[in-house]
Amino acid sequence: MDEIISVILGGGAGSRLHPLTLHRSKPAVPLAGKYRLIDIPISNCINSDINRMFVLTQFNSASLNRHIARSYQFDRFRNGFVNILAAEQTPLSKDWFQGTADAVRQSMNHLVSYRYDYALILSGDQLYSMDYRKLLAHHKKSEAEISIASIPVTADEAPGFGILKTDEDHVITEFYEKPPRDELADKVSPVSETMKAQGRTFLASMGIYVFNQGVLRSLLDAHPNAHDFGKEIIPSAIKNLRVVSYPFEGYWSDIGTIRSFYDANLMLAKEEPDFDMFNPKMPLYTNARMLAPAKIQNSRITRSIVAESCVIVDAEIVNSVVGIRSFFDHGAVLKNSVFMGADYYPWTDSEIREVKNGPDRPGIGARSRVENAIIDRNVSIGEDCVIANAAGVQEGEGEGFVIRDGIIVVPKNVSIPAGTVI
Repeated sequence: MDEIISVILGGGAGSRLHPLTLHRSKPAVPLAGKYRLIDIPISNCINSDINRMFVLTQFNSASLNRHIARSYQFDRFRNGFVNILAAEQTPLSKDWFQGTADAVRQSMNHLVSYRYDYALILSGDQLYSMDYRKLLAHHKKSEAEISIASIPVTADEAPGFGILKTDEDHVITEFYEKPPRDELADKVSPVSETMKAQGRTFLASMGIYVFNQGVLRSLLDAHPNAHDFGKEIIPSAIKNLRVVSYPFEGYWSDIGTIRSFYDANLMLAKEEPDFDMFNPKMPLYTNARMLAPAKIQNSRITRSIVAESCVIVDAEIVNSVVGIRSFFDHGAVLKNSVFMGADYYPWTDSEIREVKNGPDRPGIGARSRVENAIIDRNVSIGEDCVIANAAGVQEGEGEGFVIRDGIIVVPKNVSIPAGTVI
């Protein structure tokens, strides 16, 4: 669709996902064993015939930039691109991106070099599958100047979101930023009978916007000190423009915390996951690494995802996600965990491998047990270790690990000595 151009926001510091964002930006965090979070919006765009994308980056962006450069190269016949726009000093701005709206404002000089009628603003850290052609068709049919994708949520969930109130024609009449639960009574919007039956009668903004080309530029120019779309630009626009909600009832998760990241990954390992990675009409794209298939010997694997080039020997894996190039030695056990894998094989000589950082032998050593954990890339767990948080600690930290919301997180490139108990 040549009439639309996409801007994917990938700039946030991701402090609530720390330490997974210690060495990378939030959109570069690995997902489902082989993907990155940024692959979700880019894949949705490609599947929606949107081939012109800008990705705005700022914090810890080297890993994200490298992944995008390796993964997305369009042929000359499609006139498509995924261009990375890093925060930069210009004659008009000496500051870093101050928020979502400010990031787009500072990047407008790049967007105006292309012809487009509509701008699609997306987040780089959400898990969902959406055909944006349907969103744009709804935008046109509603004669909207701005459209906001929304998802019905319950009263318990509503205080965590920006809540939209709409009329029967989906026109947004009011916006409330994270309203308290006891103030929700008059904030119900028309939803489908299915959503009503589930008690999902409040419309939460998904942070997905369609702007008419001239409207986006005029709003950003009219509010030069407004830094955020959700908190500043959108509430102001509702008063003066036709702003419409696009109702979405599929699976959607904002992966902003350790708990949401953990839950989203384990959801994908379910027998019938809410998000379908196997939909041939909406495939997920990523870096084509040309890896060997997984090799599994004398092991038991239940309700789990195992990515390419894993070597699993006499091990047990239950309700877990196992990332690329993972190695599990004899007697290793992984339960209810996300094991992100490695950037190199444990048997590769450190003198010849491409990646210099990290321990010599990433993976899980013989007879070690890992439960309720997120193990980042290139982590080496020695023999006879127990990483399970048996004491049920909710928040804490120690040498080589942190505990967030009861989940043990071992950061990238850490070595856990043999016999360690966490």
